[in-house]
Amino acid sequence: MSDYTLAVAWSGKDALSDSDSAKVISGDDFDSEFTTIRTAVNSKADLASPALTGTPTAPTAAADTNTTQIATTAFVTTAAGALNAAAYPVGAIFTTTTTYADSAAVVAAIGGTTWVAFGAGKVLVGLDSGDTDFDTSEETGAAKTASGTSGSTAADLAAHTHTGAQRSNPGGTDNAGSCSADSEGGQATFHTQATKTTGSAGSGGGHTHTTSTSTVQPYIVVYFWKRTA
Repeated sequence: MSDYTLAVAWSGKDALSDSDSAKVISGDDFDSEFTTIRTAVNSKADLASPALTGTPTAPTAAADTNTTQIATTAFVTTAAGALNAAAYPVGAIFTTTTTYADSAAVVAAIGGTTWVAFGAGKVLVGLDSGDTDFDTSEETGAAKTASGTSGSTAADLAAHTHTGAQRSNPGGTDNAGSCSADSEGGQATFHTQATKTTGSAGSGGGHTHTTSTSTVQPYIVVYFWKRTA
């Protein structure tokens, strides 16, 4: 690879006397000069890109430039920020299984300015404007378990009955044995056993039922981060 230098001292010809043959510009002069130019150009025509060292600089292209010019780090940073803003605008939720210590760690991983941990212990539900439980963004509600006492009053419990056995003798008392001797006449008194239904079919009968039921759906745990800036 050679640099181009003049083959003929063109400016020096003006100082020569008119009788000096060297003052005449000949075809050989042009041939020598253009041959030198051709050699220099051809030696540089198909060179590979040079290996740069140090901290070379270049003009930063305008955003959205799509050419083969060099992209500076400033151009790349701007383009990456625009891409991140499109993928995760302020208010977006980032879902991951990677543990990030804080907002700065999330910023370092995917960009943005500020992130906050979001939705701890909760699942995400799509907004439903027709359901008052789900008609406001970031509205929360419900619990893992449904527990409490039902039936504390008759109106709290669905209608039902309780059935059990009852023994009775002709005198109307309730006895544990199936029969006993009559103390006066010496005759055996037989007792009958019947079923008895307690509790009205139309009320709760004034008793309680305590329940504790899990309402947790099948789940898999992830991290949620919300971009706030």
